[in-house]
Amino acid sequence: MANEKTYPMTEAGRKKLEDELNEKKTKTRPEVIERIKIARGFGDLSENSEYESAKDEQSMVESRISTIEHMLQNAEIIDNNAVAKDVVSLGKTVEFKELPDEEPEAYTIVGAAEADPMSGKISNDSPIAKALLNHKVGDQVVIATPGGDMNVEILSVKAE
Repeated sequence: MANEKTYPMTEAGRKKLEDELNEKKTKTRPEVIERIKIARGFGDLSENSEYESAKDEQSMVESRISTIEHMLQNAEIIDNNAVAKDVVSLGKTVEFKELPDEEPEAYTIVGAAEADPMSGKISNDSPIAKALLNHKVGDQVVIATPGGDMNVEILSVKAE
């Protein structure tokens, strides 16, 4: 069998996915099944929008359950202790500033499975993370962005 794709994630990210999976299986799935049963009672299924809506939702729920199960089966838990404290790696928060004198920004670099840019968690596949990975505090790094290159200096690196 070909090498299976792995999903790097923090322990907290794994726990969050397990919680979502449990919620989908124990609460969301039964609710959707109940909606389907009720909608069937409305008669002709070919013109039943409630039934179609519930079936569509069921498909999305089952797809998400399958995705989460696959991600958890192929999870690679990040070990911050395997990398020096001042080196940017997955699971660490990196603070940097654009040179010469922009305001500092901080992001936690995580696997794609737990990325949430709105809460400061960026995927290790993002251009910013790819450029910063394996650099140390004090390093100046060039980040290629669609708007042009960005020169930054790494100010701090903290483990989660």
